[in-house]
Amino acid sequence: MKIKGKICLNYMNSDAADLVFNSLEIDNKNYLKSELKENKITYTINNDSLGTFLSTVDDLISSEIVVEKIIKNTNKEKLLYK
Repeated sequence: MKIKGKICLNYMNSDAADLVFNSLEIDNKNYLKSELKENKITYTINNDSLGTFLSTVDDLISSEIVVEKIIKNTNKEKLLYK
C-alpha cells in the first residue's frame, strides 16, 4: 500500500522560507520531495507503510520546530513573524 501526503509551510517572506528550506534540505534528501516557491515550502511524502509515513511527517515537523527555535534565538525572529 502506498501512502501519499503533502505538507505546505507558509512563511512571512521568501527570506524566512529560504532559510528554513536550506536548513531542512540536507536532512530531507532521499526521503521526501521538497519545493520552495517564494514564501512557501511544499513537502511531498510517499511511503510504503503508514508507520513509515507517520515517522517521516513527525521527523519533518520536529525538525521545522527546531529550526524556528534556532531562528528565534539568533535574533532572526523578524524573518518568521510580523
